[in-house]
Formats: sequence, structure tokens, C-alpha cells
Amino acid sequence: MRPQFVTVHIRTRPPPVPADLPKSRAPSIRDVARLAGVSHQTVSRVLNNHPSIRDSTKARVQQVMEELQYRPNRAARALSRGSSRTIGVLSASSSQYGPASSIAAIQDAAREAGYYVNTANLTSVDPETIEAALDHLMLQSVEGIVVIAPQMRVFDVLEQLSVAVPYVTLQSTGSLNEHGLSFDQIAGARAATRHLIELGHRNIYHLAGPQDWIEAEARMRGFLDEMGAMDVPTTAPILGDWTADFGYHVGRELLRVRDFTAIFSSNDQMALGLMHAIRDAGLNIPGDVSVVGFDDIPEAAHFWPPLTTVRQDFPELGRRCMALLLDDLNPGPKEQRRAIIPELVVRASTGPPAF
Repeated sequence: MRPQFVTVHIRTRPPPVPADLPKSRAPSIRDVARLAGVSHQTVSRVLNNHPSIRDSTKARVQQVMEELQYRPNRAARALSRGSSRTIGVLSASSSQYGPASSIAAIQDAAREAGYYVNTANLTSVDPETIEAALDHLMLQSVEGIVVIAPQMRVFDVLEQLSVAVPYVTLQSTGSLNEHGLSFDQIAGARAATRHLIELGHRNIYHLAGPQDWIEAEARMRGFLDEMGAMDVPTTAPILGDWTADFGYHVGRELLRVRDFTAIFSSNDQMALGLMHAIRDAGLNIPGDVSVVGFDDIPEAAHFWPPLTTVRQDFPELGRRCMALLLDDLNPGPKEQRRAIIPELVVRASTGPPAF
């Protein structure tokens, strides 16, 4: 009987990356395992520095990952390590200046704390869409969530859902619950209104934002509260849509009667439209009409004349959001939950009324 021989091939280094590797997708953990001649569980152990892996195996796997330019999936690694270092942001209006600035501030603060940020934008505020967006974030293994939503309906839905991770909501009334963090929009609106009254204005209009926005409601309430506290007669606020176009058209209509000397606009974009209408009518700002905005968008200092407005400290908001989430994730002293007071920035668009 002829002896049988078994040939054993010992691979000392991984083979070159095959040219037929699909270019339409990123390399996976199974691609690494196949080319390194190991199981995908072994690749996972290499990624997580498991002590049972031999140095030669580790080197072989790492060389293949380098040749493939493989980048491990954070969510998959989170399942094995128990920590994703990822924060989720649920946003309902990320195109507006305030929400967009809040998201940017949270991203900066998260990066400084060593966290990633995943954002889910709501296309509507119905319960099904909100629940689907939360599920999307949870599938990314987020450790905490920041909710940036202007409509109270979003918070009503959140109260009915069982959110499995710590979360912070950016509410804008200054009235905080156990999850809330906010700018005190009422205090900011009162400061803007008080400034006009102290200049001598008594005929003041308020151009408010959309009725379903929490910020718009809070700023309108602040205006009415301050007018009442200073015993100044009040006209009904005008509901706007945040756009400069709306401010322009409202300004043209108001100037047909011109029974006012000052306008407090609920945001800077509508204030810009108002100023355009006032100048088109041949009037002077602030000599004929004073205008105050809200938000202090980057362009506000370059309006003509520069706009008096209410500034919100978005970097501080981002820092506090991360601090509150980390409080919930880690033991130790807790961050105090208190509203951030906006700052009135006085520029050339306001002055005493012409009598």
C-alpha cells in the first residue's frame, strides 16, 4: 500500500488584496477574516485587544486591515465593549438658526468630551415619525439623546414613550422638568421690550413667530408680561413665519397706518424684512422707527443700521447639554439644571422716539 501524503501550507503573511474586491462597498470584518485566514470572531478579538490572541495572528490581521483600509463599525464594537461613546440628537428644525446653532454647539462639546454625535432629523412631528427616529438612534447604540424640537407636540410624545437612555430636552420657556435645559426666552423678550420702553416708546408692536413654536410662544409671553408690568397699552401680536419676506410684507402693511414707533421682532430674519420695508417707505431707523430682533445671527451686526437683538450663548448650551448627559451616565457631583439667561445686545437700530 502506497503511503499517503498530506501537504500543509503555512501562511506566514497575508496574501495581497485581491483586485476583484468589490469597490461599491466598504470592506467588512468578514473580508478581513477571509484574507487573513482567520474567523471573524478572531478579527473581533483583535479589534478589542483580547489577551488570548497570539502576537503573530494579531499582526497578520492588522496588516490586512491596513491593506484594505478597513474601519471598524462603531455600533458593532459598542455591543462588545458596552460603550459607544456616541450621543444622539433628535432635531425637528435643524434648518433654522437656533436649532442649527444648538446642534453645532453640542457637536463641539461632545468632541471635546470624546464623544461622537449622530443626528436624526424629524420630517414631521407625528408620533410614528418621532418613534421611528428614536429607534434609528437606538440602533446606533447611543448612550444619551438631546432633543431639539420647537413644537410642544414633540415633548408630549416623548412623555408617552419609554426612552431607554438618559436624555435632555432643549425647552425654551425657562420652566424646566427633570430632563429640561433651556434659554430663558421669556427673560430675553422682557429685556428687549424693557429696552424700548425705557427709551420712551409707548406704541410698540410685536411680530411673533409661528404659533406652534415654543420659542415664539415664550417670546410673545415675555413681551406681554413686560408691557403689562410697565403699564404700557398693548396691541395684539402679529403671528409670523420667521422669514424676512414675511417681515417685509407685514412692515409695508403696518406703515400704511403707522401708529407705532417701535417693533420687537421674534427673530432677526423678520426684523431684517421690517427694516427693508421701513427704508423703502423713506423712513429712518431708529429716528422714525426702532427695531429689535432676537437670536443675534452672525449678520445682525452688519444690517444697516446694525440690529439691536437678543443673543443666546449656544456654546454654553452645548457644554451644559453634555454635562447633564454625562451626569446621568457617570456617578459624581451633578450639574445644576438652570435656564441660561440671554443677553440684550444694543446696537444702532434702536433709539428714543421722535415726538
